Amino acid sequence: MTQAAEIIKSAPRGVDIVDRPEELATIHRADCAATIWRRQPVAGFQSWIDRLAPEQLPKARLILRPTDVRQAASEICAASGTPKGPERARLVDDVAALADIFAGLMQAEYVRLRFDVVTTNACRKFHVDAVKARLVCTYRGTGTQYGISAGGTEPRRIFTVPTGAPVVLRGTHWPERPRAGLLHRSPPIQGTGETRMLVVLDPVNDPDVPL
Repeated sequence: MTQAAEIIKSAPRGVDIVDRPEELATIHRADCAATIWRRQPVAGFQSWIDRLAPEQLPKARLILRPTDVRQAASEICAASGTPKGPERARLVDDVAALADIFAGLMQAEYVRLRFDVVTTNACRKFHVDAVKARLVCTYRGTGTQYGISAGGTEPRRIFTVPTGAPVVLRGTHWPERPRAGLLHRSPPIQGTGETRMLVVLDPVNDPDVPL
């Protein structure tokens, strides 16, 4: 069994593991605080993105319609110096598909798209995002970590979303009562030499709100 499979298998109660993108809709089920789309990274793509210099990884933040994500992602990659080729095209296509899926789930006219390149302990404290919901997909490096909190304390058992697997997490604006107690964080990597690259999507109904 691969490490990714072991991590997926040990997901706690309240976290759904699905095998098809349409099954991410389980996030709307009352007892579901997060949903992970189980998929394995494509070997050729993974080795390509893992070899890129950090300065060649795409980094940007903008609000746009889901139908415009493909063009925007392509332009962001070009501006960042991400090498052109089938692997870059695969990345662009995947981000565009995730934006379309997520916007449909949230019935959002716009999405906030964020390409992040992380080399430090960004957001290392366990928390819940101040959004309705958030999709995170870590394309390079260690995935998002999460766990169940008892009374607001740090989770005693920590789980990790596999690289390349999108996770949809409920935020504080989700009309959920009572709270499931699921918290998440970016894995602490400072001093390890690791570089993470992830895409984050938030639903947006008012495109004039600040980034």
